[in-house]
Amino acid sequence: MKVSLSHLPHISSRVAVELNKSGLVTMTSGLDIVAREAETILTESVKREMALEEKVKAIVNANEEQIDYYLADERQLFFMIKRKLAPEFGVILAYDERYSDIAHKILDVLYEEDLIRYDVSENRVKNIIYDAITQCIADTGDIENAVYDKIKSYKRRLIPGTDEYEILYEKLYKDEIARRGMA
Repeated sequence: MKVSLSHLPHISSRVAVELNKSGLVTMTSGLDIVAREAETILTESVKREMALEEKVKAIVNANEEQIDYYLADERQLFFMIKRKLAPEFGVILAYDERYSDIAHKILDVLYEEDLIRYDVSENRVKNIIYDAITQCIADTGDIENAVYDKIKSYKRRLIPGTDEYEILYEKLYKDEIARRGMA
């Protein structure tokens, strides 16, 4: 699942909490600073992917006439161009590999900044971070589906993208996180 900037505070908090709960790591400066460092690394990754997608959109839009002329599948072309440009932007497209790389970067920063200490293998700690990220992303998908279902059940039809829709979505999203005990 693709991660948006709005999901990052939840993911980074989950990383900090899971590291603390693991019993394998000693926090030297508290959960907040660990979550902040994790969020910084996650934000860099998401912004790099957003920049890549903007570049790809610009290329597709610039060649729209040719795409129409050859009846090419625009979506398929988008992903082909994205795959070609990904290394230039430092984006790993395979999600498992990307989250593993991010987990390693988070671990490196936390260790170098002396925010955590551990006496187990580095790989075990990295796996805790990786599992926290991937599980939180999976939970986010479930939460979003629950929120969309609630919005659909409203008698009045709300239009995605409107202020009213976004406000309701945010409220229901926060309620669902609290209901699941994730806040």
